Amino acid sequence: MGYITGFMEFSRKDQTKRDPMERIKDWEEYVERYEEGELKKQAARCMDCGTPFCHTGTEWDRDMVGCPVNNFIPEWNELVSDGDWKTALERLHETNNFPEFTGRVCPAPCEGSCVLGINDQPVTIKSIENEIIERGFDEGWVTAKRPAAYSDYKVAVVGSGPAGLAAAEQLNEYGHRVTIYERDDRPGGLLMYGIPNMKLEKETIDRRIGLMKAAGIDFQCNTEIGVNLSTDELQDQYDAVIVCTGAQNPRNTEIEGREAKGIHFAMDYLTGATKALESSPDDAPIHAKDKNVVVIGGGDTGADCVATAIRQGCNRVVQFGKHPALPDDRTDDNPWPLFPMTFELEYGYKEATEIFREDPRKYEVLTQSFEMDDSGHVKALHTLDVEKVRENGELVVKEIPGTEKVWKADLVLIAIGFTGPEQAVLESFGLKRDERGRVWTVGSDQDYRTNLDGVFAAGDARRGQSLVVWAIREGREVAEQCHQFLKSIDFVS
Repeated sequence: MGYITGFMEFSRKDQTKRDPMERIKDWEEYVERYEEGELKKQAARCMDCGTPFCHTGTEWDRDMVGCPVNNFIPEWNELVSDGDWKTALERLHETNNFPEFTGRVCPAPCEGSCVLGINDQPVTIKSIENEIIERGFDEGWVTAKRPAAYSDYKVAVVGSGPAGLAAAEQLNEYGHRVTIYERDDRPGGLLMYGIPNMKLEKETIDRRIGLMKAAGIDFQCNTEIGVNLSTDELQDQYDAVIVCTGAQNPRNTEIEGREAKGIHFAMDYLTGATKALESSPDDAPIHAKDKNVVVIGGGDTGADCVATAIRQGCNRVVQFGKHPALPDDRTDDNPWPLFPMTFELEYGYKEATEIFREDPRKYEVLTQSFEMDDSGHVKALHTLDVEKVRENGELVVKEIPGTEKVWKADLVLIAIGFTGPEQAVLESFGLKRDERGRVWTVGSDQDYRTNLDGVFAAGDARRGQSLVVWAIREGREVAEQCHQFLKSIDFVS
């Protein structure tokens, strides 16, 4: 490294975050950019370690180690510390099509596997990545990648989330004509409507889509395959098809009173709130103003619901999870270099704590039933505390008698994950699926061929609900396999 003792001389300093009481007044991103001098110091903390686990990008049983797109992290850290931003950007773009997305919304498994993190705070890899790409846009270094010539082949990509976008960009660089079909009114998939502006402003997505259009990629929005365009027509018009429809089928709960009005899936709530920002936040079809909001589910989507409800002016918001709070430090069964399962105060929780003087998260709580008023609208939740105990060598959730509680609720948001891809478009293709409803693909994890010749699948539709960075990796890999398939057509003919 250019500054070999940086990790001993400089402490970790995260990006500054806007004051919670100020940022809740708008829908803008809550994280501010680094000053250049501080960023160089943070990059200089990279150790030039013998084996940089940060970019290994592998799965270990059900855990994750390092960056799935195998970013050249130590290299661009050194380049940033030396002030060579343009070369750092070139190295970053070699492995990651959209660092402005991952630099904002990725949970940073790279930092969890940073060697410095064994006995100190890890390098601020995610923030450095984001600053590299933003510096690239500021300087005009990020431009459309239009190929010198096009082949005679056309590829349809179904779905414009990160997997579909990455696949399309790679195939366009290979020189194939690519059209992306998106059923919504704007491309981006869950990046556009599933992640609030506070984490990812939509101008950032539009900026990248504009470059892709300038590079020659065609976008067809408001087009649902199997409805507006049949799968037979699609396959007749294109030499190959890549299915990247995501895994957006929400997990439901069947407890008593579920049919009450005012109970919604979290993604419906977030999508409506984000779309409303194009006109007025008050136009959101599901609104939390002056309501007692309960979020069921303890993950990131639930956290986004908390932050959104606060900005809409809720009376109170709580979030229920059936698991205990995560520990402050790694436990013995969560060693480095695995992704650290430790307690964090996410942006929405910080905001709620400032406003309501308590963390909105309630741990080890099980919702038992919903209570309705005379008009059939939800008015309360009935819960019971639970605990995790070990029985016959396995952890099980057990109810604790006598811990019943009743919570006022005018709006309930279900954020307990997804069960897999929506099945309609997969059925219209005649795609084989596995026992979880995901698109079945041939052979190894890196084989994206489906049971239909010339039809491939990637991203959450194939692997199930996952991270943006995994979607980008799969999009890049499926593009390479599709490219080889198209080359084989020439060989056979």
